[in-house]
Amino acid sequence: MSTVVRTAAMSWPARVLSAAAMLLGAWLVWHLLDWAVIRAVFRPDAQACQALQHHGACWGVVPEKLRPILLGHYPFEQQWRPIAVLVGDLLLCVLAWLAGWRGVASAKGLMTLVGAVLAATVLMHGGIAGLPVVPFDAWGGLPLTLWLFAVSWLVSVPLAIALALARRSKRIWLKWQATAVIELVRGVPLVTLLFMAAFMLPVLIPQEHPVPLVWRATLALTLFSAVYMAEVVRGGLQTVTQDQSEAAAILGLTWWQTQWMVVLPQALRSVLPALVGHGIGLLKDSSLVMVIGLHEFTGGLSLSLGGDPLWRPYYFEAYLAVGMVYAAMCQGLSRMGRSLERSWVKGSH
Repeated sequence: MSTVVRTAAMSWPARVLSAAAMLLGAWLVWHLLDWAVIRAVFRPDAQACQALQHHGACWGVVPEKLRPILLGHYPFEQQWRPIAVLVGDLLLCVLAWLAGWRGVASAKGLMTLVGAVLAATVLMHGGIAGLPVVPFDAWGGLPLTLWLFAVSWLVSVPLAIALALARRSKRIWLKWQATAVIELVRGVPLVTLLFMAAFMLPVLIPQEHPVPLVWRATLALTLFSAVYMAEVVRGGLQTVTQDQSEAAAILGLTWWQTQWMVVLPQALRSVLPALVGHGIGLLKDSSLVMVIGLHEFTGGLSLSLGGDPLWRPYYFEAYLAVGMVYAAMCQGLSRMGRSLERSWVKGSH
């Protein structure tokens, strides 16, 4: 009986704390709703926003600066081209979502993704079919973010697999080289790699064959992604037992056939959540190219508001809008990963 009384008496502080937390949460939700919706200005009216004195959100900065935020400093008269790329990307995502993301990791899905990236590159760069050439360094906004992510991801996947297999190789010279590359690049911050690609790499390249800054930044992102992904893949390779490789050899499969048909499918399946998490991180890390002068999605925002004193005070609302777009893209990648994981688990049974 005394134990029950003590338990009931001890529950009162917990109840009080729970009620206080609920009241605090309700107060925060109300003030957020009041700032973001009730008092907010949604039309691009600078005078109405100034009259708020920051007591309400000025969402009008988003439609006012939508083009430079979304497309960067891409030539205005040719902006239909990156807009077409964004519409095509959205359509592909919708079709993949309607299909339950099935087939995304298949050979057909990967070829579709590669074809989409190539088509986007040709359309945005031009030089064919009467399209004027737009230099790579003039690209910007969300299309540049997606392009950097897609290209660096596609190239880093086979490079990461090669590095992981080389690090597990019995050939010492191959293992040491792979280990040195992984440890050296992984020990350097991404910002340092970007600065090296932007300012040191041109010194090593002949001046008569200059490489655009976009491609140098892509190289830095690819190397950074590959070494981290290589360690993830190596962890997956360690989950595949040796007897499976021996059984494949008994059946007459070569080493390459064994890795491609037996080992790698199991290894990649076991580390799929980590690979998806790495992809989400790579998508967000692509915003760091802003420090070397590339105006991707986040850089487009800074470019559009930096020289406009009328709309500059509403950076917070603009960053919130950009953050919501990043959150939606990351959520899409996460949903794709969960769907692939379920389909692979179902297919293994």
